[in-house]
Amino acid sequence: MNSGETPAVARRRVRLAIRDARNARSFTQTEVADAMEWSLSKVMRIESGEVTISQNDLRPLLAFLGIRDRAVVESLVQSARVSRQRRWWDEARFKNMLTAATKQLIAYEAEATVIRHFYPMFFPGVLQSEAYAQGIMGQYTHELSQKEIEARIQARLRRKAELLQRIPRPKVFTLLDESVLLRTIGVGQRALGEQLAEVSEAIKDGWLVARIHPFDNPHPGIGTFEILYLGSEELAHAVLYRESLTLDEIVDDHSRIKQHRDLWDRMWDAAIDAERSAEMIATRAKELLGADQ
Repeated sequence: MNSGETPAVARRRVRLAIRDARNARSFTQTEVADAMEWSLSKVMRIESGEVTISQNDLRPLLAFLGIRDRAVVESLVQSARVSRQRRWWDEARFKNMLTAATKQLIAYEAEATVIRHFYPMFFPGVLQSEAYAQGIMGQYTHELSQKEIEARIQARLRRKAELLQRIPRPKVFTLLDESVLLRTIGVGQRALGEQLAEVSEAIKDGWLVARIHPFDNPHPGIGTFEILYLGSEELAHAVLYRESLTLDEIVDDHSRIKQHRDLWDRMWDAAIDAERSAEMIATRAKELLGADQ
């Protein structure tokens, strides 16, 4: 473990070590739960990253899984200690308001060096203005309570604020469908114009690169996803976040991450170039803001 290991990286390291050791011994999660006298859900949540594991639980688990090398054990125990540090998304106002996958996304997002978005219907949550986020979340009044909606909006704003405060900021590559330039999501032209203006400024600042997937290009028919790199931009350091409606998940499977990255690369290469896309976003922002004055 590096001395500068961050909570999200530490949690991921521990849970993958547990999962890989269990698979190496051909144990099922049920067998681990029975041996440790835990519930099956506890094992599943530890391996999925939904919860952290205490040092007192980790030591006997590692022994059961055959990890006895003292240096390895102590390194993983230290990672478990780091992973349990509380962050802003652990605050009471967000408790039970955000999904486990969303909390993991926020943790990875706070530490990612490179983020690649594919959003065919709207702007990524971390780039959304308050009015735009309200328009997006307003579509889910039948699935979410008003308290959940408000918490998710505030979480998006906090994510953006935290990203803007990072030094250095991650490099963000956002692939958007052309329809995003037109869809007002029920909040009016001005809200969309302000959203586009914010994105345009981020592009000018240099940390965001956006490309537009034009209407005349074929669409793969899949939902939104993000690939985040925790360190160098290599598959071993990548995690995938996918969502559909109010359901979302974090994916650590290398083959599935590679499949999504290959698709993203093909679409990125086929999209309108970054310079022209930036012009389209800025021009559309001016059109909307001028039309609504």
